[in-house]
Amino acid sequence: MSFTDKIKNKAENATGVAKEKAGEATGDDELRAEGKAEQTKASLKDAGEKIKDAAANVKDAFSKD
Repeated sequence: MSFTDKIKNKAENATGVAKEKAGEATGDDELRAEGKAEQTKASLKDAGEKIKDAAANVKDAFSKD
């Protein structure tokens, strides 16, 4: 995973947390749900990037002699 992707995922997660907390504070269920959705999306992206990294590591391990 590139450093840029990690930063983007962390920023998206932080935005989601902020929206969720703002929704909780104001009683806005829609904003809270939007925040949770953004956090989930960021987590899924992060997991996908980790899978790509693992696949690259496996490829590298088998291509070395």
